[in-house]
Amino acid sequence: MNLNNLELNPGSFHAKKRVGRGNASGNGTTAGRGMNGQKSRSGSKTRSYFEGGQMPLIRRVPKRGFTNIFSVKYNELNLERIEQAFPEKEEISLQDLYTICSSQKPIKVLGRGEINRKIQIEAHKVSQEAKRKIEQAGGQVKLVEG
Repeated sequence: MNLNNLELNPGSFHAKKRVGRGNASGNGTTAGRGMNGQKSRSGSKTRSYFEGGQMPLIRRVPKRGFTNIFSVKYNELNLERIEQAFPEKEEISLQDLYTICSSQKPIKVLGRGEINRKIQIEAHKVSQEAKRKIEQAGGQVKLVEG
């Protein structure tokens, strides 16, 4: 088989419909556009959301609220979850914390739960309560940029 003797499958190619070529063709007079109206005219175009002059949906629905596009969403990890996931570890890095997170958002450590051993932990943010509990247990908190 060569490129010069490839052929289309029979019936896979349809000839272009020739509209407006007399009534006998079945597509004469109105050329398949129906009778009157905006869509029967040449050059007619409407936007996909156009509702025929009715008040558009985007203008009918009330606007409320505000979304800050610069806000940062965090993975929130409580001390009890960290204690449960790393019971023996003394140094908990950012990569370790990402293993128990569901997404790659920055990590914030929150203060629910108790910690009774000395740990060194890295995170993007730490709540005051979590920092107090870690330092009371003799541990240390290291904040990471990014």
